[in-house]
Amino acid sequence: MHELGIVFYIIRDVKETALANGVSRVSAVVMDIGEVSTVVPEYLTDCWRWAADKEDLLRGCELRINTVPAVTHCGHCGKDYGTVEYGRTCPHCGSGDTWLVQGNEVEIKEIEVID
Repeated sequence: MHELGIVFYIIRDVKETALANGVSRVSAVVMDIGEVSTVVPEYLTDCWRWAADKEDLLRGCELRINTVPAVTHCGHCGKDYGTVEYGRTCPHCGSGDTWLVQGNEVEIKEIEVID
């Protein structure tokens, strides 16, 4: 389960940002998690609750997850399509000349603070 390691990185980054901005309490962290990122949102949330509650800055802080759909682009026909549904082969032209455009993200999108 690599989600716990990811949570430790999120906490580190949130703490650094809070310190740099004079924030004493964070109420929520919003993440963008790609559909094919290999991160399991439920595991991330469970790990978050365990680790965040050990930090005064983050005690009770909510972790919100936005799922970013995986989209692949075909270099042959120029069309985009849903990666999860069709994989690496373009459903429009059958080409394998494709690449992932989005859907592999694991990013902090927002940090909400308590005034």
